[in-house]
Amino acid sequence: MEGMLHGLWSPGSGLMLWRDPAVEADDEVLPSALRRWIDRPFRHRVELTLPGDTAPRVLPAVAVAPPDAAVLLLDLPRRPSGVAGDLRYLAHVARGIERWAQAGRVAPELVRAEKQWWARWQLLGGEKTRAWSAELAAAMPPVQRQLGRPAALLDDMCAELTDPIVRTLHGSSTSLHPLVAALAEGRPHPRGTQRMADALDEWRASLAGYEPDLVLRLAEPEDTDDEADIGVAALWRLEVCLRSEGQAPVPVTVEGTDPHLLQIAIRKLGAAVTAYPRLQDVPRDVDTLDLLLPTPVVIDLVEHGARALQAAGVSLLLPRAWATVDPSLRLQVDSPVAPVSADDSMVGMSAIVSYEWQLAVGDMLLTRTEMDELVAANSDLVKLRGKWVRADAEALARAARFVTAHSEEDGTLGSLFAQFTGDDAPPVEVTDIAASGWVETLLDGQAQPEEIGPPAGLVAELRPYQQRGLDWLAFMSRLGLGAVLADDMGLGKTVQVLALLAHERETAPAGPPTLLVCPMSVVGNWQREAERFVPDLRVYVHHGAQRLRGEALATAVAAGDLVVTTYAIAARDVAQLAELPWRRVVLDEAQHVKNTATAQSRATRAIPAAHRIALTGTPVENRLEELRSILDFANPRLLGSAASFRARFAVPIERDHDAAAAARLRALSAPFVLRRVKTDPDVISDLPEKFEQTVRANLTAEQAALYRAVVDDMMRKIRDKEGMARKGAVLAALTRLKQVCNHPAHYLGDGSPVMRRGRHRSGKLGLVEDIVESVLADSEKVLLFTQFREFGELIAPYLAERFATTVPFLHGGVTKAKRDEMVARFQGDDGPPIMLLSLKAGGTGLNLTAANHVVHLDRWWNPAVENQATDRAFRIGQRRNVQVRKLVCVGTVEERIDEMLTGKQELADLAIGVGENWITELSTEQLHSLLSLGDEAVGD
Repeated sequence: MEGMLHGLWSPGSGLMLWRDPAVEADDEVLPSALRRWIDRPFRHRVELTLPGDTAPRVLPAVAVAPPDAAVLLLDLPRRPSGVAGDLRYLAHVARGIERWAQAGRVAPELVRAEKQWWARWQLLGGEKTRAWSAELAAAMPPVQRQLGRPAALLDDMCAELTDPIVRTLHGSSTSLHPLVAALAEGRPHPRGTQRMADALDEWRASLAGYEPDLVLRLAEPEDTDDEADIGVAALWRLEVCLRSEGQAPVPVTVEGTDPHLLQIAIRKLGAAVTAYPRLQDVPRDVDTLDLLLPTPVVIDLVEHGARALQAAGVSLLLPRAWATVDPSLRLQVDSPVAPVSADDSMVGMSAIVSYEWQLAVGDMLLTRTEMDELVAANSDLVKLRGKWVRADAEALARAARFVTAHSEEDGTLGSLFAQFTGDDAPPVEVTDIAASGWVETLLDGQAQPEEIGPPAGLVAELRPYQQRGLDWLAFMSRLGLGAVLADDMGLGKTVQVLALLAHERETAPAGPPTLLVCPMSVVGNWQREAERFVPDLRVYVHHGAQRLRGEALATAVAAGDLVVTTYAIAARDVAQLAELPWRRVVLDEAQHVKNTATAQSRATRAIPAAHRIALTGTPVENRLEELRSILDFANPRLLGSAASFRARFAVPIERDHDAAAAARLRALSAPFVLRRVKTDPDVISDLPEKFEQTVRANLTAEQAALYRAVVDDMMRKIRDKEGMARKGAVLAALTRLKQVCNHPAHYLGDGSPVMRRGRHRSGKLGLVEDIVESVLADSEKVLLFTQFREFGELIAPYLAERFATTVPFLHGGVTKAKRDEMVARFQGDDGPPIMLLSLKAGGTGLNLTAANHVVHLDRWWNPAVENQATDRAFRIGQRRNVQVRKLVCVGTVEERIDEMLTGKQELADLAIGVGENWITELSTEQLHSLLSLGDEAVGD
């Protein structure tokens, strides 16, 4: 290009830098890597025919020797100013050589020059290297082609540049080996010989990819009429093949193969046998190099030999149809169609069922005869129903023994579940459980218990999901099986239990009452709900210092349908309560018994009853042991002891994220847990749910440096200050830290761009971009709240350009008319999908239900203010679930205060209603700890 610096590669001279003589060059725009060279006199000459010339002309040039040329070309930016395309082409070639070197595609050579042997690095040959060179030759600039054939010029350039490039990458060496030292230092090899040079050439050729690779291909034995279906008396053919780069493997025959290739195959097969010696003593095919392997050798080849061969550079191909499968168990459970009545002695975990275990290999369910033959074969590789199958023989044997020992004609539901939680658990994965009768209804989450209809004494219209809950509770009650009703808060667990009591009051003979244990805070709620929904229900509250005892308590209990008490009273009066007859015990907020060691947990388990129900919206808060504890109340020993549960489920799932253990736990617990969530459209179609989450962003390096500077400055300012001056310095620093977390340009206020060199300067804004992109991909709308008007004005134009849409920004400076117009347009179907609002101006008085996503870009540390803003979308008229994301930066004051606001203990200790003022009261040491930047703050 005119006015630019050009470059040529000249064999024997190296890199030649020259200028177009017709145009004055501007050296100031050139990269620094070039400036020191163009300052030198242009003493060399190149003869070139430039575009428009009719004859060659001689131009002055600067010659750069290959070692310096390697450094210069690699230091050039990818799009340098003032540099012509021919010089950029040479830099591209140099970077390609660097990539080949980094990939290890180089090897040493010895060359004789100036009566000495010189050690140099050279690129390896091969198909990929040749293809790379061909592409470069085709793309070579026309002016470079004037100096010779493209292929020859490239070969010379690669030969001259590879050695200095590799030496730079490798660095200095402390090795005492003369060859390594010569390579590292670029000096003569004092002990170089022609024999050594030839050996290096031969070694380099072996690495270059010119020789085909050895491939061993395993073929199944041919079928024979007298061969047993399951057996190991067969010979497998291990075909010896050669494969050129990009080609399919070709078998090697003794007569028809080129002698040179035959020698290569024999040499490489010898190396393979050395790597895996079990191939030494197997039969061979006289017409080929193929080996004939007995089945035990094949098994060992796959399990151990494959790794040894791979390490020796030999590929092993297995038959396509060869299935590698794991044995698994299936369970068939049979029971009567109708459940037994609750007054039957054989209910609950004692209910009679029959169950049969079956062993499967892959998709094949084995007969008893096949199972016995597989165990007798004791081989990991067997032919089953015309198909070769590889499976763990030891696992097969364990599973077969389990099937034989654990199937029962007249077992119980308790003994069935003990199969999974006892000491002798299934040795392999259970992939399917099929059932009939009432057990099918219990185990199949899709099957529905018998509909019982709404009770006449219930003064309420049950929603469909509540009716299904009543049906399920009645079904579990008839079976005497404990139930965990784990519906989300607000879905009406109370009314479902009251409906069950109303149903039993009408359909079952009079009997003992239900004992309900709950926190003190909801005792009154149960009284009011019972009076409202089942007015005829007789409720007695056992609580307070004047509560009844002895005979008076027994009389009051006998006269009631529902006795309500608290966890604390249950623990104190457990002896009296345990002596009274109960139809069932119900625990509300059952997470109160998640710790089996507490007095109230032991008390609730000690009270005998025919049926048990646990009510909780959070069956697991922190650990899986909590689920076991709640289920253990409902159905004692269902999930085994605490120790066995921890070993079988808690540790594998919580620590190792074991998907198989999680699936087993779901299968065991699902029949006894009914959980519905508000997000399920089948539950509540007219009430959206609000989901809130804290989303964390990393700071960029620029943000982290600014953050530390603000903290250091604040600590200096407050060191000797007290009173209002100290508070003012702290609050000012908090504001600046928030600005830094938002964006460096927000804090600096210098009008600098949002992005720099195509990369985000703010980790938070990068996260916002990802969130908005996912929202728009679902054709939904989003509200973005910030407490800083200047931040909104900074990012609104960027988001508008990034997502090709208008982004209205509603803040305190917007007039009422403009504000109304923004809201009306956003609410319209064709309105913009993004709206940006300042927290103060847009946090109240607006209806923005067109959006179902809310993002708080920077935290206002009074949750009530944030909730008011969120309610612009989460309000009457909103038909979709609302997703609320609160952004904080990792390792900063934002994250630490968010943890305080959301942590139970910290939240109780903080006066959060007064905004950020509480922070100013912290000591200097506490402030430094709160505001200092964590090690994990900066992203990659």
